[in-house]
This record gives sequence, C-alpha cells and structure tokens, in this order.
Amino acid sequence: MTGSAPPRDAFAAFRHPTVARFAVGRFLAAMASTSVSVAVGWQLYEKTGSTWALGLVGLVEVIPIVGLALPAGVAADRFPRRRVAMGSHLTLALCAAALMALSAFDGPTSLYYPVLFVIGVGMAFRGPSVGAMLPQLVPSKDFANAAAWFSSTFELASISGPAVAGFLIAAAGGAQLAFAFACAAHLGFVAVLWSVPPRPAALTGKRQGFQDLLAGLRFVFRTRVFLAAITLDLFAVLLGGAVALLPVYAKDILHVGPVGLGWLRAAPALGALSTALLQTRLPPWKRPGQVLLVTVAGFGVATIVFGLSTTMWLSFVALFFTGVFDNVSVVIRSTLEQSLTPDSMRGRVSAIHYVFIGMSNELGSFESGATAALVGPLLSVVGGGVGTLLVVLFVAFGFPQLRALPPLHQLEPVPEPP
Repeated sequence: MTGSAPPRDAFAAFRHPTVARFAVGRFLAAMASTSVSVAVGWQLYEKTGSTWALGLVGLVEVIPIVGLALPAGVAADRFPRRRVAMGSHLTLALCAAALMALSAFDGPTSLYYPVLFVIGVGMAFRGPSVGAMLPQLVPSKDFANAAAWFSSTFELASISGPAVAGFLIAAAGGAQLAFAFACAAHLGFVAVLWSVPPRPAALTGKRQGFQDLLAGLRFVFRTRVFLAAITLDLFAVLLGGAVALLPVYAKDILHVGPVGLGWLRAAPALGALSTALLQTRLPPWKRPGQVLLVTVAGFGVATIVFGLSTTMWLSFVALFFTGVFDNVSVVIRSTLEQSLTPDSMRGRVSAIHYVFIGMSNELGSFESGATAALVGPLLSVVGGGVGTLLVVLFVAFGFPQLRALPPLHQLEPVPEPP
C-alpha cells in the first residue's frame, strides 16, 4: 500500500530550528494530560465505585470544547498562536494544582467536575493554537514527517504518563502526586513556548465578523475528503472508546490494581509509538484513503477483542493494536489537514478538527460509562467495536472521494473562498 519512492529522510522535520524544542514541550504536555486522565479516573472510581461517575468526566470536559470551538479557532488566527497556547497551558496547570488539593484533602466528588469543566476550557483553546503552529515550524513537504514525529512524542508520553501516574498513585495511596506531576509538566511546556520565536497573527489587520467565525466550519464541510476522515475518527472513537472503562477492567475484571491500570492505559500508546516511528521511515502511502479505512476497521476489531478478554496479556495486546491502527489514522488525518488548509484558516479549521476529536474522545468516555452502567462493561465495549465496523462501511460507500485520495504529498491547499 506504499508508493515506489525511496524511504524519506527520517529526521527531516528536525532539520528546522525550534522543532526539537517544540516536540519536547508537546511531550511534557501530553504526559500531563494522560497523567490527569488516569488519576481522575482512579480517584473518582475509588470514591464512588460508579461507572456513571467516570462517564460524566467526558461529558463535563466536552461541553466547553464544543461550545468554545469557534471562538478558540478565531483566537488562534487573530492573535499570536504562541500566546494563546501559553494561556491555555497555564490554565491546565492551575487545574492540575486544584485537583491535587482536592485529592490531598479528600475533597468532595462534586468539586472535581467544575475543575474538569475548566480543563475543558483550556483544552478548547489549546487544540487550535498548538495544532496550527506546525506550519510555522516546517515547510509543507515535511508535514507528514513532522506529524509522525510529533505523534511519536505524544505516544511516548502516553506510555510514560499513565505508567508514572499509576506508580505515583500506588506510592502515595492517592492521586495527589500524579496531579502535582501534571502541573509541573504543563508549566514545562509553557517555558518551551516562551522560548519559541513569536510569529505574527494570521488575520492581523482583517476585520472580524460572524461569517469569519463560521469559516472553518464551512471549509470542513465543503472539503469532502477531509470531512470523511474526521467523521471516521469521530464515530470510531465515540463508539469504540474503551479507555474510560479501564479502571473497571483493572479493578473488577482483570484484578491488576493501579499499576496494572497504568500499563493498560499505556498499551495503546506503546502500539502507536511503534507505528509512528515506523512511519517516519516509510515512503508515502500510495492510497492513503484506503489505508485509513482498513486501519479504522482494525481498531474496531481490536476493541472487540479487548472487550471479550479476561486475561491481562490478551487485554494488553488488544489495546496495543488499537494504538497501532489509531496512529496510522492520526498521521494521515493530521497531514491531510495541514496539506489542504490555507495558513490564514489553520486556527479555525484546527478548532473544528479538535471538536471532532474532543467530541469523539470525551463523548466516547461518556457513552462508554453510561452504556456500561446500563448493560455492563463487556457489552458496552464489544458493542462499540461492532459499531465502529459499521461506521467504516458507511464512510467507505458514502464518501468515494476518500477511497480515491492520492498520495498526501501531492495535495495542495484548497483556496479560501472570498
């Protein structure tokens, strides 16, 4: 499924100034986010024993992500993206400190959710601002290589973050140290962003209006191939997201405790890291749209296997392959976004893209928790995997443009309408 071109320069992205620093910063931020996710899940399930409480985490976080998507995208185009990113990560650091205090002083469960809502606010502005900085760091010919490397650092953080969080939870007998670690990591990314040279805002001197606010949404819906790609992600992760139920599997089904939870949470990232590193060496996909469909189907099958598993090793392997398949999807989708979007619209398009991702991840957590509360975790996870396969069939026949997609390096930005 690859072209005949020779393997690409594996380190092409790092031959440009500031990329290495930016990659380190994203690594720290990803470690912080995954640590908070593991720690919040463990803390709430320990306090309540309720899958509904786990599902509410995703719902509370997704509300501001969706509600603030359009203004966050405009902010990423209207103001220097570095400043918007710094403000969002300072907000996330303060929220991690608040969660640390709640855990250390055994605060009531009800207070966790307002903090999670503010985390959603920070995530809403972080997504488009950080995501739109890539084209400011590397030329278009190196987008795919940069996306693969950034995905690698994210996945490496997603392996180490949950493992570190699980270890800190076990060592402290609570989640306070994991939250403290997350706070420090977010502040580390703020320091990295401070060192990145400032760039002018994309929309400097342009008048803002309501139509401009909707420009990113219009761009996504008229670019059918990109809409197909993010639709796959939205519904696949919405239906097949078993991560929210990992505390239940770790404690009640696999009986592996918080350290086992950390490794289960890290398994998808380990698979994704292996695949991301491989993709830095592979030549461009000859039929990336077809590859995308196959890998999302593989994600659904691996999810079904995990839902049926009652042994730690099989669960770990199944989650590993969800990461393998998901990473191919991530790199193709991210490269597609950067290749098709004009720079003046990157913040707004990235915001819409991030809404799809946020909706799939956070609403997927809510869907998994709510469904598990009604029919049990096994049926929730297996049913989600089956639903993912049905979504693949729908997109394959409903969006023929995706199946006909040429190699990504041949794509050009879609002209912005007047």
